[in-house]
Amino acid sequence: MDKQFYIYIMTNKGHSVLYTGVTSDLKKRVYQHKAKLADGFTFRYNISKLVYYQIAQNAFAAISREKQIKGGSRAKKIELINSFNPEWNDLFDSL
Repeated sequence: MDKQFYIYIMTNKGHSVLYTGVTSDLKKRVYQHKAKLADGFTFRYNISKLVYYQIAQNAFAAISREKQIKGGSRAKKIELINSFNPEWNDLFDSL
């Protein structure tokens, strides 16, 4: 079976910052963000809430979609999140 890849969006408690990423192990990667195991943007802005994800069939498709989302406006990202998770619940526990 081919490896799946995930495109995901995380936010902070006040939903003031959005972070888009790509990974092949979503549960592990979100845990790393939540546990603040790496310095950088997500650590600095206290990004710890998974609010959106989608599955891609390969790395190329995942990276292309990530770039598309990152290149879009904040309004487009919010629209995407609202269509998938209108309450902006933390999806980590449902993984």
